[in-house]
Amino acid sequence: MSAGSFYITTPIFYVNDVPHIGHAYTEVAADVLARWHRQSGDDAWLLTGTDEHGQKILRTAIANGVTPKEWADRLVETAWKPLLETVNIANDDFIRTTDERHEVNAQKFLQHLHDEGHIYTGEYEGYYCVGCEEYKQTSDLVDGTGAYTGQLVCAIHSKPVELLHEKNYFFKMSAFAERLLALYEENPNFVQPEAARNEVMSFVKRGLSDLSISRSSFDWGIKVPWDESHVVYVWFDALLNYITAAGYGQNDEEFASRWPATHIVGKDILRFHAVIWPAMLMAAGIEVPKQVFGHGWLLVGGEKMSKSKLTGIAPSQITDTFGSDAFRYYFMRAISFGQDGSFSWEDLSARYQSELANGFGNLASRVIAMVLRYCDGTIPALSEGTAGDFTADDLAIRATEQRVTDAATAFIDTLAIHDALASVWQLVDELNGYITLQEPWVLAKNPESRERLGTVLHTAVRGLGTLAVLLSPVIPVATGKLWTALGGDGDLADQRVDRAWEWTGGAKVSALEPLFPRIESIVEPADG
Repeated sequence: MSAGSFYITTPIFYVNDVPHIGHAYTEVAADVLARWHRQSGDDAWLLTGTDEHGQKILRTAIANGVTPKEWADRLVETAWKPLLETVNIANDDFIRTTDERHEVNAQKFLQHLHDEGHIYTGEYEGYYCVGCEEYKQTSDLVDGTGAYTGQLVCAIHSKPVELLHEKNYFFKMSAFAERLLALYEENPNFVQPEAARNEVMSFVKRGLSDLSISRSSFDWGIKVPWDESHVVYVWFDALLNYITAAGYGQNDEEFASRWPATHIVGKDILRFHAVIWPAMLMAAGIEVPKQVFGHGWLLVGGEKMSKSKLTGIAPSQITDTFGSDAFRYYFMRAISFGQDGSFSWEDLSARYQSELANGFGNLASRVIAMVLRYCDGTIPALSEGTAGDFTADDLAIRATEQRVTDAATAFIDTLAIHDALASVWQLVDELNGYITLQEPWVLAKNPESRERLGTVLHTAVRGLGTLAVLLSPVIPVATGKLWTALGGDGDLADQRVDRAWEWTGGAKVSALEPLFPRIESIVEPADG
């Protein structure tokens, strides 16, 4: 990885169904981190995409009367790529496991492991969950209820598992247990948050089995290069997207400049990314990822977001009413990144009104309106003598601008997006309090306090511009409008977020429409 580069990935999402807000949550988190790093001067690169092979896709396609590729194409174009627009994701690449660049280079990786003696032939019998595309230990299964009484079901999907017996190719994953444990010990940040790291370490300490990496009972997948009667196990295939998209096997220079990556994943797929994936890379002689961060689940009514359990909410159900900025802000602020979080329409509506519409949006509208009303739109500039000396109150705002910028940057470095936003919001609250205390509308009535009025409005504009820069990775639409109204110099996306208080503005402000219009009543969608 070159100095100043930041390669971040989402999981590639399975195209057996349409996305819900749990998928969008992961996308937004990765996007906020990528935008922040871009605006900190790093060569940031955000990868997302779709996972399109495996038995579940095959069965879904057959059930819908189309080929697996036709099904994948349909879902990618009508659901998964539109998701990125719905929640305003600025990804640099979108990879599909059916892309030729992926399939060809995944085969190169597999052939290399085979040539190095890390793969052997064996027989396997075990319980397989098609929903998870994973062989399950008995500890991962529970007794079925209702229609599935008397059957073992997957604890995640609550559907029966299948007992399979196959002759497969196996990856000697057990040989890497000690190296993995050493990795976790020597680099505590490799798996985060701490609870995720402890879970992974405990899992590996119990002992690793070798991994079945091929299937011969169906043919929807990447062919095993030395035996085309087998296809590659869907997870082994999918994990390789992180390097095939970055140039592995076809562009060594690009790969060296991008890799290693920071992986943002849901905690339910943590073991694949924190155990199987680094073991695969160790076997291939490739550097392990920079970090694997397992975020929590979104809960609706106390249950994990799931289409099969009818708790899935489409992102557009939220953005159609509140907009993409509000979606992004809510999920990044309301949920501690790394922990489970509960979604409710009531909480979303309350935060929209109090924090976005009243807190930030009203602040922006008031400051712009006062500069227009009292100064004919000209921003008071100290150097021109239109504003007086700073008081302790004014200096406190300037100090807060720098303090929250530094704090937010430090939190982003640890992926604590929620804490970064909480820090920035201290400036929102202090600026609102500052304006209430200084009463510029009173100062404007007295010719003798015009100089003081200039100082107050100058300070408020400076603080507002700092907020526009700091919040641009999270709410890019609203901050873009604010930046234009403030006469900000250059493109907002080019401003250094880690030095937000240093922003330079224009000489005049222009009118600003409400950034977060009031929503009088919220009607929860019938299927939400």
